[in-house]
Amino acid sequence: MRRILVTSIATALALSSVYAPSLAQTTAQAAPAPAVTDATTQLPRDVRPTHYQVAVIPHADKLTFNGTVAITLEVLAPTDSITLNAVDMTFANVELATASDAPAMTPQVAIDAAAQTATFSFDKPLPVGSYTLSMDYTGRIGTQANGLFAIDYVTDDGEKRALYTQFENSDARKFLPSWDEPNHKATFELTAIVPAEQMAVSNMPIAESTDLGDGTKQVHFQTSPKMSTYLLFFGLGDFERATMQMDGTEIGVITQAGKVDQARFALQSSADVLREYNDYFGVPYPLPKLDNIASPGRSQFFSAMENWGAIYTFEYALLLDPTISTQRDRQRVFSTDAHEIAHQWFGDLVTMSWWDDLWLNEGFATWMAARTTRKLHPEWNTHLYSVGGRESAMSLDAAVTTHPVVQHVETVEQASQAFDSITYQKGGAVIRMLEGYVGADAWRDGVRSYMKTHAYGNTVSDDLWRAVQAAAGKPILDIAHDFTLQPGVPLIRVASATCADDMTTLQLTQGEFTKDRPDKQPLSWRVPVIAQTVGGEPARTVVDGGAGSLQVPGCGTVVVNAGQSGYYRTLYSPEQFAGIRDAFADLAPIDQLGLMGDTWALGMAGLQPASDYLELAAATPVDADPQIWGDIAGSLESLHRYYRGDDAGQARLDAFGIATLAPVFERVGWEAPADEAAPVAILRTQLIGTLAELGDTSVIAEARRRYAARDRDPQAMPAALRKTILSVVATHADAATWEQLHASAKSEKTPLVRDQLYGLLSSAEDPALARRALDLALTGEPGQTNSAGMIRTVAYQHPDLAFDFAVAHRGQVDAKVDTTSRSRYYPGLGSPSSDPAMIDKISAYADEYIADSSRRATETAIANIRYRIQVRDQRLPAISEWLERHGG
Repeated sequence: MRRILVTSIATALALSSVYAPSLAQTTAQAAPAPAVTDATTQLPRDVRPTHYQVAVIPHADKLTFNGTVAITLEVLAPTDSITLNAVDMTFANVELATASDAPAMTPQVAIDAAAQTATFSFDKPLPVGSYTLSMDYTGRIGTQANGLFAIDYVTDDGEKRALYTQFENSDARKFLPSWDEPNHKATFELTAIVPAEQMAVSNMPIAESTDLGDGTKQVHFQTSPKMSTYLLFFGLGDFERATMQMDGTEIGVITQAGKVDQARFALQSSADVLREYNDYFGVPYPLPKLDNIASPGRSQFFSAMENWGAIYTFEYALLLDPTISTQRDRQRVFSTDAHEIAHQWFGDLVTMSWWDDLWLNEGFATWMAARTTRKLHPEWNTHLYSVGGRESAMSLDAAVTTHPVVQHVETVEQASQAFDSITYQKGGAVIRMLEGYVGADAWRDGVRSYMKTHAYGNTVSDDLWRAVQAAAGKPILDIAHDFTLQPGVPLIRVASATCADDMTTLQLTQGEFTKDRPDKQPLSWRVPVIAQTVGGEPARTVVDGGAGSLQVPGCGTVVVNAGQSGYYRTLYSPEQFAGIRDAFADLAPIDQLGLMGDTWALGMAGLQPASDYLELAAATPVDADPQIWGDIAGSLESLHRYYRGDDAGQARLDAFGIATLAPVFERVGWEAPADEAAPVAILRTQLIGTLAELGDTSVIAEARRRYAARDRDPQAMPAALRKTILSVVATHADAATWEQLHASAKSEKTPLVRDQLYGLLSSAEDPALARRALDLALTGEPGQTNSAGMIRTVAYQHPDLAFDFAVAHRGQVDAKVDTTSRSRYYPGLGSPSSDPAMIDKISAYADEYIADSSRRATETAIANIRYRIQVRDQRLPAISEWLERHGG
């Protein structure tokens, strides 16, 4: 491997103070430029990088850094310019050297700030061949999670600052002049000059560390495998690391000093997951180490990032603090870990060619994490979670603003907006459906073939489909295309069900489910359907051409989409639904959940009575699976919010909700037995939260009592209930209680706890306290990465207040939102509103501040408001009438 030229290393050492550019140098912000052209591939294809040799010197105190880079590249066709990505950089000493002894060339440098590019132009065309482009440069360290950024956090020893990088989707260009597109893979050799007492970490192990004798050290990392720029990572701080070995890989967790014990569960989980994946993928994990780096703070965009060999995860998704962490936290840590480690293959080893196929990364990792969690922790009963994930996707996919799983991406902002429930949850649901269609073994064999064929390369979706189809010997390409190349949710109607000779014949028709376009011409899908009578054997078919029939063994009540692997809604006739309601207690829990999801969505869309969901809730036995009751609790909370502004209607709904949930909570209780199942522990927190939201005075009073007794009675707020109790107290806080919580937040020295407390200060129902939280968010007190989350939390209870405040203080708020999230952050604040005036406000904001090509989040927020108004005006009357008839 080539090392950085001696002259460049000397330059890097000389730049240990902030570099002052001369008038002859070019600044990456200086010249205005036209907007980026509408092209999926944004950089010219006549030059290809193969290796980056990078040296950086961060100045954490000044929020700047110096760098020098030598890029080995191939000129593929004669050209007189080289264009790469760069943002907020200045350049000096730019040279292009050839492989021969010819003198180095000095190009002219031009910056296109809008396109985020730098172009190096030469007097005459460069012939085809190998070159080295070297330069010195300076850059900025941010305070939000983009590029190279700083996180400040409080400890017992005072305030600390750590540095991290976050490059997905298009922010490596803020750290390194580079071809910052996923299909420009190259190897990376990173060197950093850092404070001697701090730990530096990157994708690869340290090859050499040299004390420079001036309080700094030079850390040189091993060369990475060939990978995309967005997977490069660098971190620096007062860190602590714990490791273990598994299958020849050193697995590590890195935390702020003193917190590494809180990452032990994540460390063991990483080992368990890596062992499972080495077997499943048939290609062993190829790097010598795999670290997971825990960071204080948070982002509005992500919770963890799959940098190859150096996963970055915010503390709330990685650490388990014994004073506050819950069973749900434990499961989130495992699931997050499993998701990011799945990316080490799907995304890192094999990478999508362009952001159009982002789902290849995220949908697969979502599915793989769910599969692995079910296998390695069956006691958590997480196989039911697949229904909730599918519901999240369908809710977005059934709206007018939906998009295909494989979506056309042209700009950086569009790539950022591609990270949504359709990419993640629909992508995972489609994989689950297709795995069920071809069989688990055939699916795995196809994935193994795909990995071996495309290792260290880039792919499109059809590469995966063809590999699976070849392994399965069963056609899936058309089905896969139907569900990934067009948007929307199929609707399977059970036209009739007749029984003869102990066989039930179903006549099925296929339409399209939509929440807000009842007159839409339906699309057509080839839909794999599984159905079975209660307790019977499943039968399978593919509904093609809009209709089909299926013979199901047995007579009696039939469940379509049995096992809930299909990505579609099922609509039964009123008579069929009555039979399902009467047999509801006998159904498998996953089918109960699926039916409840369909019934809720179809009812809210006006395709069946909206009150049918309440019929199922009333038919649910008290001892049903805890996750069934969790779904009911969540739906009752949603109805409670729909009734805002209608005090009488809300009171009826709340009375029904409390009467329905109270017997379940009586079984669960406040105290947990030693051998309690994980789903029950989670249900306890859900029920307390929902009953408090519905105004159950006894639950609110008990939460307040426990909060008041916390100092004299250690058992009053056990760790498993601490978050829940504090949430109830904060939501229903008066001014004195709010001040108590504020004092606790200011004095707290543990970032994980401190961040939670500042979030709670934003959850008050009292508008006056919500305004105080908004004002507090704009100060430096909560921490730079907490403020945006505080404003968003206020928006949950007071969307109009939060939106108006954020727009009025846009300059200050912008500084507290990571740039990847801004185009969807402000519309998202207004999204929970039911006021038609909010539609005009969001539209006006978008017209002034959001590019036309980046309006998906804006349009989605507006669609949500219109849908909420539609439900309030058209569906709630039927629910109110049902509640009156049933004593609500």
